[in-house]
Parts: sequence; structure tokens; C-alpha cells
Amino acid sequence: MADTTLSEDLNSIPKILARNVRVYGDRAAYREKELGIWQSWTWSDVQDEIEALALGFLSMGIEPGDHIAIIGRNRPHFYWTMVAASTAGAIPVPVYQDSVADEIAYVLDHCGARFAVVEDQEQVDKTIEIKDRLPGLTEVIYVDPRGLRKYDHTHLKPLSEVQAAGRERRGEFEAEMIARRDGAGWDDTCVMLYTSGTTGRPKGVVLSNRNIIETSKASAEFDKLTHEESVLAYLPMAWVGDFIFSIGQAYWCGFCVNCPESTSTMYENLHEIGPSYFFAPPRYFEERITIITIRMEDAGRFKQWLFGKAMELARRVGPDILDGKDVGSWDRFKYWLGNLTVYGPIRSRAGMTNVRVAYTAGEAIGPEIFDFWRSLGINLKQLYGQTEASVFITQQPDHEVRADTVGVPSPGVELKIDESGEVFYRSAGVFVEYYKNPESTASTKDEEGWVATGDAGFIEEGTGHLRIIDRAKDVGKLANGDLFAPKYVENKLKFYPNILEAVVHGADRDYCTAFINIDLGAVGNWAERNNIAYSSYQELAAHPDVMGTIQAHVEEVNKSLSTDEMLSGCQIHRFLVLHKELDADDGELTRTRKVRRKIVGEKYEDLITALYDGSNQVSTETEVTYEDGRVGSIKATLEIRDANVMDVARQEAAE
Repeated sequence: MADTTLSEDLNSIPKILARNVRVYGDRAAYREKELGIWQSWTWSDVQDEIEALALGFLSMGIEPGDHIAIIGRNRPHFYWTMVAASTAGAIPVPVYQDSVADEIAYVLDHCGARFAVVEDQEQVDKTIEIKDRLPGLTEVIYVDPRGLRKYDHTHLKPLSEVQAAGRERRGEFEAEMIARRDGAGWDDTCVMLYTSGTTGRPKGVVLSNRNIIETSKASAEFDKLTHEESVLAYLPMAWVGDFIFSIGQAYWCGFCVNCPESTSTMYENLHEIGPSYFFAPPRYFEERITIITIRMEDAGRFKQWLFGKAMELARRVGPDILDGKDVGSWDRFKYWLGNLTVYGPIRSRAGMTNVRVAYTAGEAIGPEIFDFWRSLGINLKQLYGQTEASVFITQQPDHEVRADTVGVPSPGVELKIDESGEVFYRSAGVFVEYYKNPESTASTKDEEGWVATGDAGFIEEGTGHLRIIDRAKDVGKLANGDLFAPKYVENKLKFYPNILEAVVHGADRDYCTAFINIDLGAVGNWAERNNIAYSSYQELAAHPDVMGTIQAHVEEVNKSLSTDEMLSGCQIHRFLVLHKELDADDGELTRTRKVRRKIVGEKYEDLITALYDGSNQVSTETEVTYEDGRVGSIKATLEIRDANVMDVARQEAAE
């Protein structure tokens, strides 16, 4: 068993790597599926790869404190690069791989990146495009050589060549590498991660060794994680959650990190690996329900009947069985049969047969979606966190899991709610600073270490659980004084497989309205089964039957909201289905798929006006960015529909 006490011997990721080599040397540390075959590296192999790369960086002149950008999908080589950067005294800066050239240029310029380690020709082309704007960027290192043979290699090198140079010149640089590695301390920077930029330019969050290691230790002990766990690394490496799960906790516990063959094979690879520890944002669980729904719509009548009956039972007793509560023997027997015929196969196809602990975070998850997965016997829990907290602020203990809270403070975390209802926290994971931004650092973290989350919430009396209402800046009032909490309503709408995204409006207005994005996969499947031809997203979104289905969903949400005394005023009076999907490339979403409300509000101001002026339709023209970077525009005339609204009194009478 590994030493799990904090000490000077374990105050950096490279030092924890050395411990893992001693304790788990022959155990698998990383796996990657390449060309259809799973490749594996032990902890001893990983140390060799990382040291060769660190020595290579030293041979190229990397200096302590230099920044090394990493751009690519989840691959062992990039995780090794991050630890190799730390070993050489540098600071790793992962960047979202789907970022356009201008977004990459901002991050690399802001941090002053000296080297960029990228995946392939696509990422090399992006760096070449912006190279003239980055005087500090001296070298670009790539992993995949395909298509790069005829490029100018003056400042362009394959990763394998850097490692080969490191091995060849070990005698020359090994002493310096050891000195830099051993000289690292608790307060040295472990990684710099950029925020998603929901309200403006992304900020560089500086996280120290203490931040990452103490948080990893505390959160791992909370869920009793061990070296036996297995995870699938598929989330963006630039996101703090992936860094904690795939490096922080993985190194602290010594468990194996598995990398999929590609983003398109993620589901298949998840099924093959069957991880025991799993994290996914709410959108993942929404998408899987959409896939299940589509398959059941295509199934025969008997399978549909069996699925309906099994899920009815699961919703009633599944969570209680999972939490070890008393359930009648007859219901237990029926649930056992359901597990053989329905629940087990669904868990298997979702790659969750072996999951012991699963988490979701990033956005609030709809209670219906959350309860669906727990009813199948999956120990899905919510956590609440931020980049600035090294992820963990609250977690849900086993047997205290509820859809309406985000749990209790994580070990070592203190919480408080200020007079306005905003949530504040303090912990060992609190970030050091925003890089080159002392004003934002001071406005976010006070002198006593309390950090403002920007979220509104309250702590339940008796249970100590935290309930998040919405983003503090988004929570408001309707003109009549009723509470306006758009995210809560949007999550209810996104429970329906036909709805991909929703944006609710209403602050300081007489009533709420909504933009809806249909889910092209789910609605397209419906169109195929009903022999409805369509040539584009826009045409399908405007189909009368699609509009009718969306209206039914909106009215079902209104009925649900009418039973909530606090949020009944958030019922949607009018809505429209957008003519395009909200897209990160168009600035409407962040790279982590959070809605940029201000930009959406400004970009579609004409549509919002039409929702409130009584119009039945509105003509609009919208600028869009295509996959190849070209900018164009699309025109559309959108139908606006009224939705039935039920007041609390009518709902009580109906019941």
C-alpha cells in the first residue's frame, strides 16, 4: 500500500511519480487504444518516458518558470508532457484542442508560452497561423507526424526526437533535472488552467502543488479511491476536472488512466474499459438518455412495454435499493429480474457495469435525468466545484445523495453564505492567483482566503447540504417580484431528448420566454421513422410537428414549475425554436458548452424583442462560422408560439 500521508517527499507530482514507481512499478499506469489495439505503460515505463522528455526540454533550453502549452486530445504523451514540464521546472498550460487560432493565440500570448506541444498537423497549422503574434514561442513539438514531412522544421520537432535527444544527453542534463525536480515545493506552481470565459476573456488560474495534492488526497479518501480504480480520460485536458482525475488523483492513488482511440470512439472504448470511477458533465447523461429513447422508439411493442414497466419499478425502488434502504422482498425480486433484462444491459452499453463511483458537475443536472441513472443502480453523485478550488467544494456522501443538493463541504472546505445569498468557500485547494490579473484576484479572493463563487445558494439546516439556485448574476426578479432562476428551468427542458439546449429570458420582465435548440439526432430519428424529409437543421426545426412536440414539452415543464411555490413564476409564456445550434465557434457557448448569456442576448436581440412584443413570427439573419473557418450568414423566419401557463391554484385544483 502506498504512503498516503503528506510529506516533503510527496510535495510535487514528479515526486509522487517516484513513489509510484517504487510501490506500483509493474502495474499499468496508462493505456491508449491505437490502431485498434490497447497499448499499456507501467509506472516504471511512464517514469522513463517523462524523464526522457524532461531532459529533452532541458537540452532545448527550457528555464525554470517557463510555460509549456499542450494542445491535443487525451493521450498519454500529453499527460507525460505536463509532468515532464514540472520535472524540468516549467509550468504546463493545457489548451482546449477545439479552440480556434485566435483563442489559442490569446492563451499562448497571455502566459508567454515558450514551447507548444501539439498533437497533429491541424494543431501545427493553427500555431503557424498565429506564430507572428507570439514572439515568445520558440519551439513547436508535435506527436503525430502525418502530413508534416515537407514543413519547415527549423522550429518544429517531433516529440520522439525530443525524447531521443533527452536520452542521448542524460549525462549532460540529469543533475540539473534532479535539482529542479527535488527543489520543487508546496507553493510552486503545478499547473495553470484557463477559465471557460463565460463572462469575458479567460483568466489564467495558477494552482500550486499544495492546491492539487491536498485536494486530490482529501477527495480520494472521501470516496475511498485506491490503486485498483480505472478511469477513462476523455474530457478536455484544459479543464480542471480532467487534471484532478487524470493526474492529481491518478498519481496520488496510483490508479490507471485509459485514453480512447479518438473522440468518435469514446463510447465504444468506455464500454471496453468498464471503468470503476467515472465523471461526466450533465450533457453526457442527457445524450445517453436520448440514445436509449431513440433505440426504444425503434424497438418492438413487447420491448417497449417491458422497458416501460421496468423503468416504472426502477424509479420507485431503485434509488432506495442503491442506498441500502428497506424495500419489500417482492419489489426486490422484480428489480432483480429487471436488472437481468433491462438495467444491466443499459449499464453495459453505457460502459458503467463496473462503476463504483460516478460524478457529474459543471452544470446543474435535471432531477429527472439524475434519478433515471440512479434508478438503474449506478452510484451517480453530484459535486460542486470550480477551477479556482482545484475542483472540489462539495461532494455527496454515499447514502446522502439527492437531486436537489450538491452535497456537503468536501474534506477541509469551509462554506459560508453572504447577505446577498452568494456562496463563499475557503480550502487548501484555493488558487494562488489569476495570472497577470491582480485586480480580478483581489475581487475573487479576500485576504482571509474566502473565494466568491458567483453562485447563489443556501445551506440546509440539519443536513448541512448545499443547494445551488443559479448563477448569482443570473438570478433575478420578474417585474412582479417573483424569483427568476433561468438555469433551473433550462435543465428541466433539457431532460427531454428532443431538446439539446435552452436559454430562458425574463429578468425584470412581465413573464418568461425561451429559445430552444432541438437535438438533431433525436428529432432526425423521429423524422426518419415518420418518412419526413428534411434538408437542413433549419427546415427540421421549423416543422409544424416538431414545434408541436416542443410546445408539449414546454407545457409539461410549466405544469411541474407550477407546483413549486418559489419558482412558479418562471413558467414559460412564449418560445421559439432557433434556426441554428448554439455553437462555441460562434461565441455563443464556452468550450465547456456553457451558454454565454450576454452574447446570446446581444446577438439575438431581435428575437427577444419579438418574443415580448406579441409577434407570431420574426425574420432574422445570423452570422455563423463554418468548420473550415469561413464566416457566412443564414436567414430564417421563425414561428413564435404561446404556451399554456398554469397558476398554483389551478394546479392544486387539478390534483
